[in-house]
Amino acid sequence: MSLPKRTYTVDGMTCGHCRNAVMQEVLQVPGVRAVDVDLDSKQLTVAGEAFDDAAIRAAVDEAGYALVS
Repeated sequence: MSLPKRTYTVDGMTCGHCRNAVMQEVLQVPGVRAVDVDLDSKQLTVAGEAFDDAAIRAAVDEAGYALVS
């Protein structure tokens, strides 16, 4: 059984450090089980159960970036 996924667009990521910072913060959100970041498309894909969009936004903010509305 695959986990539910959501995809977000993140503004400001340009390098591997950016990618790692976002991944580390988002992985700490309760309910998140897996995170993938594609720098070329600026896409953040989050898989898990019952995670909150506001918590994902706060984690991305904590990493120093912003979700595109």
